[in-house]
Amino acid sequence: MSVAVVHSRALSGVNAPGVTVEVHIAGGLPGIHLVGLPDTEVREARDRVRAALQNAQFEVPARKVTVNLAPADLPKESGRYDLPIALGILAATGQIPSDAFTEYEFAGELALTGELRAVRGALAMALSARRDGRAFILPEASAGEAALVQDATVFGARTLLAVCAHLTARETLPAAAATPRGQCTEALDLADVRGQAHAKRALEIAAAGGHSLLLLGPPGTGKSMLAQRLPSLLPPLSEEASLEVAAIASIAGRFVPGRWGLRPFRSPHHTASGVALVGGGSDPRPGEISLAHHGVLFLDELPEWDRRVLEVLREPLESGIIHISRASRHSTFPAQFQLVAAMNPCPCGWRGDASGRCCCTPDQVARYRARVSGPLLDRIDLTLEVPSLAPDELSPQRSGGSTSVSVRERVMAACERQRVRQGKPNARLTAAEVGVHCAADAAGIALLAHAMTRLSFSARAYHRVLKVARTIADLASAEAIAPAHLAEALGYRRVEPKH
Repeated sequence: MSVAVVHSRALSGVNAPGVTVEVHIAGGLPGIHLVGLPDTEVREARDRVRAALQNAQFEVPARKVTVNLAPADLPKESGRYDLPIALGILAATGQIPSDAFTEYEFAGELALTGELRAVRGALAMALSARRDGRAFILPEASAGEAALVQDATVFGARTLLAVCAHLTARETLPAAAATPRGQCTEALDLADVRGQAHAKRALEIAAAGGHSLLLLGPPGTGKSMLAQRLPSLLPPLSEEASLEVAAIASIAGRFVPGRWGLRPFRSPHHTASGVALVGGGSDPRPGEISLAHHGVLFLDELPEWDRRVLEVLREPLESGIIHISRASRHSTFPAQFQLVAAMNPCPCGWRGDASGRCCCTPDQVARYRARVSGPLLDRIDLTLEVPSLAPDELSPQRSGGSTSVSVRERVMAACERQRVRQGKPNARLTAAEVGVHCAADAAGIALLAHAMTRLSFSARAYHRVLKVARTIADLASAEAIAPAHLAEALGYRRVEPKH
């Protein structure tokens, strides 16, 4: 036959839309012509495919070969189309049968020798192939990752010849074995942090309700240690959530099998750009906030970040998704992360320390804190001071307090109450849902109204205090929000600078 149709996949955000590779052989000047919005990597497939076919002892047609990647308005990138293009040429020239093409999808980059190299996004593509009811043939190096998708039929091949032998029923490819999953354990334990009982309490509340957190204190007080231990307090990921996290990592080319089922923890340097944080590029890739999906994004030295970079966090903190628009591409990535930020109280870092070594003026402190905008701070649920510790509190003989395991049990119980009551964490409640699930009694309403007047709360701050109070009540196994719960939530809302 002179026309062959092969199925493959593209990547668009976290989705993998289907791509139909149509190959037509006709008279004309010999050559391979690619159409269908291919980028430079895809156009270079002409030379890779030609060399791979020749080295695999196949005949390269001395006629005009037209390859259409449909749909034409979907940009195509990377070398994943090498394998389907080569198979389409072989089928169109009658060198292999095309009967089985309807049952399979193919992706893989070809080496000049005909060997198959790994491709990015194998897990995301396998998820979409499973929904369409087709088996997926991938390079052996990518097949184990794709096989993590339950009920997906995945085959791994080392060479183009092996794929052709499978399609001609001469030698069947073995089903790919899923890459061994990591054990869902965290090496960091909350008991490693000495003292800081108030900060540990705030960390437990943040974990139980999915709240954002700002730690304010001098250098060396344990702010980074506390943030690094937040993932160990969070409930284990469900199978669906683990797939989402793994798919995002796969699309970014950062999938690590040993991290399966573990909450992500991302800690970018403060010199990172806005694109690095939220994602982007001509071919949009997920940024740090998406790589932290269902996990923790830790921003240390918050005032040292470029203010324009921090402002890009405002929308995803509210919506849990990020939309990236480029001239020819529009991608959407999930970004339901917990923000944990840390900063010093002043430029020298020692304001409020008992040693009295701080020499910063009030104006310097005000300018330093003004580097972080009010609208961003308004979106942070919990703010607390992490003071310096006395020498006796750092003693190795002194107990570190509750372990991550014991705290996680309380957190999981609170999360289960939220799941039964509203189906989502308290931090994700909408304004309308806050009125339903976070109603306070008359005394609590009076307390909150007084605080709003004294502290000039915004409507957003009002709702966030109620959400935190609801989480505190859940940790206490209380059905209703009591004034004591609201009082504690208000205590985490604002830290006044010490003069």
